[in-house]
Amino acid sequence: MSDVGAARTPRVAMLSVHTSPLDQPGTGDAGGMNVYVLDLARALARRGAEVEIFTRATSSAQPLVVDVQPGVRVLHVPAGPFEGLDKNDLPGQLCAFTAGVLRAEAHRPEGWYDVVHTHYWLSGQAGWLAAERWDVPLVHTMHTMARIKNAALAPGDTPEPAGRIIGEEQVAGEADALIASTREEADDLVREYGAEPERVHVVAPGVDLDAFTPIGGQTPDAVAAVRRALRTGLALPTDAPLVLFAGRVQLLKGPDVLVRALARLDPAVRLVVLGGASGRPTAVRELEALAHQYGVRDRLIVRPPVSRAALGDWFRAADVVAVPSHSESFGLVAAEAQACGTPVVAAAVGGLRTVVRDDVSGVLVEGHDPALWARELGALLRDDARRARLAAGARAAASRFGWDATASAVLDVYDQARKSRQARLAAQRALRES
Repeated sequence: MSDVGAARTPRVAMLSVHTSPLDQPGTGDAGGMNVYVLDLARALARRGAEVEIFTRATSSAQPLVVDVQPGVRVLHVPAGPFEGLDKNDLPGQLCAFTAGVLRAEAHRPEGWYDVVHTHYWLSGQAGWLAAERWDVPLVHTMHTMARIKNAALAPGDTPEPAGRIIGEEQVAGEADALIASTREEADDLVREYGAEPERVHVVAPGVDLDAFTPIGGQTPDAVAAVRRALRTGLALPTDAPLVLFAGRVQLLKGPDVLVRALARLDPAVRLVVLGGASGRPTAVRELEALAHQYGVRDRLIVRPPVSRAALGDWFRAADVVAVPSHSESFGLVAAEAQACGTPVVAAAVGGLRTVVRDDVSGVLVEGHDPALWARELGALLRDDARRARLAAGARAAASRFGWDATASAVLDVYDQARKSRQARLAAQRALRES
C-alpha cells in the first residue's frame, strides 16, 4: 500500500450505497449526505487525490461511469432491482453491491486504492470487506446513527431496526478511523457504540462559501429591495414575512412543527416548504392536510426541491430559515442558510448546537412545542434590528466551515488511519508469534 500521508495524493474508493451523490437533495433519501460526499470528493481532488464514488444503480438508463470533474468519478453498481427497493431492503443487496465494487477493482493494477472511505452504515458493511480484500485502511463517516435517532423520535415516527444498530456497532469496531462532524457526535460514537476514542476524529463538513453568499453589504433599504426582487423571480409574496424550510418532508425533519406553529403566528406570515417526500410518498399531501386542519393551508407554500445552484436564492429570499429537526448529526441546511446571511431558528439538537450560535447567528429552540416555536419565530420576525444583527453573525458563523479545510483534515485522517491499521496488524502478528 502506498504511503498516503507522504504522497498526499491518495486514490480513494468512496462508498455511498443507498443514495447517489448525483441525486437531487431533498427528494427520496437524498439530503445533506449527498452534498457532503460530492463536495468532499471535489475538494480532495483539488488537492490531487483521485476519488471514485461507488453507489447503487437505480435506473437502467444510468451510465455505469460519470466523470464529474478531473479526479472525481461516480460508478453506478448494479445490485438488485433498479427500482422499488426501500432503504430498509438494501441489506439484502450488500453482497451483490460488494461484489460489484470488487469486480471494478479487479481490472486495476494491484494496490490501486489507498483508502476506503464509507458513508452511512450500509456502505460501511460493504467497505469493510473491500478494505480487507485490498489491505487498505477503512475510514467511516456515520452521518446518522440509529441509537441517536431512536432516542429522539418524532411522534408517530418508526424506530430504526435492531439490524441497523448491530451493523453500526460492527463498522464502529472495524474501522481504522471514524469521522464525526462534531464533538458531540464523537462522544456518541464512544459512549453508544464503544468506539475507541483514538480512532474517532472530529472534522466539520464544509459549506460552499462561493455559492452560498449574502446579499451584500448594502443599506437596509437596498437589501430589502434585492430580497423583493428575488421573491418576484421565485414567485413568492414580496412583502409577507417568510419562513423557509428546506429539506426532505419527513417526521424526522419536523416540518409539521412549523405548520402547527404557523397557526399561532401573525396571519401575514407565510411558510415555504422547499422539498419532496421521503420515506412515505404521501408525506407532502399529509403536510398539506395538516395545514388545512389548522386553517393555514392558504399560508403554506410547497415547492419541489431545487438545484444547488438555485438554493442560495431561496435562502436569501427568506427572512428566517427554520430547522426543527428531531435529530441532526450536523445540519448542512443551517450552515448554508447562514452563509447566505439568513438567520436560522433551529432545534437545539445534535450538530445544530454547533452550527447555530444562539443569539449570534440564529436562535436555538429547546424541544418541539409549536407554541414555543411560534413565540421564537414571531419575536424574530417582528424585530428587524435583531434579524440584521443575526444576519451579520450568521455569515461569520458559516465562514468557519469551508470544504478546503475539511478536505485537508480528512487527508490527515486517512494518514492516521493508515498508521492505525499498520499498528493493529503488527500487534496481531506479534500476538500470533508469541
